[in-house]
Amino acid sequence: MTPSPVSIDATATALQAQGYLPSRELATAAFLALRLARPLLLEGAPGTGKTAIASALAAALQRPLIRLQCYEGLDLASAAYEWNYARQMIEIRLAQAGGAQRTADELFARRFLIERPLLQAMTITPAPVLLIDELDRADAPFEAFLLEFLADFQLTIPELGTITAATPPLVVLTSNRSREIHDAVKRRCLYHWLDYPDADRELAVLRARLPGIDAQLAAQVVAFVQGLRQLDLYKLPGLAETLDWSRALIELNAVSLDPATVQSTLGVLLKYQDDIARVQGSEAARLLAEMRQVARG
Repeated sequence: MTPSPVSIDATATALQAQGYLPSRELATAAFLALRLARPLLLEGAPGTGKTAIASALAAALQRPLIRLQCYEGLDLASAAYEWNYARQMIEIRLAQAGGAQRTADELFARRFLIERPLLQAMTITPAPVLLIDELDRADAPFEAFLLEFLADFQLTIPELGTITAATPPLVVLTSNRSREIHDAVKRRCLYHWLDYPDADRELAVLRARLPGIDAQLAAQVVAFVQGLRQLDLYKLPGLAETLDWSRALIELNAVSLDPATVQSTLGVLLKYQDDIARVQGSEAARLLAEMRQVARG
């Protein structure tokens, strides 16, 4: 396990080594989350790098990455722990066959406990990076269960008692803000909003993640995507879509953007038919013309 970075600059450098280019504010938030042992809550539009930073931090720190993907109906058994009832029943029947009895304390011992992501994050060594992804997709009552874990890195199991992490994991929570996260959760976390990157940062990320991309193509892709984000679309393309589109263009051996290439690949960049229909034709031609004008300037 690599020691935690000793400064904001060292944190940024460690993330950059993994192909993740954070802003100064995000590097500061990640540094403080490590130094203060506080969860980090990241909100923002989809595709802006919220999930990716957890993977980058785990790789930079040489720690395991544990991911809890949130969804509607997520419960304690899936998120934290559950008892291995099948094994308990086998234990009871084996005891009965031998003329013995099993007490509740024996049946609810640690060896019958199935650890899920939250409990795993407190028990494995070295302390992992725990990603609680898309918390806004889970039901609001699930957040109440998280409060003890986020505040003290511990879980209370009625049959066993309280289990506390010897070394707190680095917890990264993400939200696409499809609903508001409760204030009680936010108070236990450091907070950062991840917005769409500006053109310079997006181009730097593109070159870092796809070092073989043609310089002209990279600049055109970024200019076109930046233009799309000025439109009133249902779902604006994020950084993830920029990278996907660039990979697709490389596979097609494209060296520059032209109307035919844009027309045939918009489905990689935009995910709703209404958005594709709006951009096709004259709108795409206008964006391409603006892109060329910027390039000449």
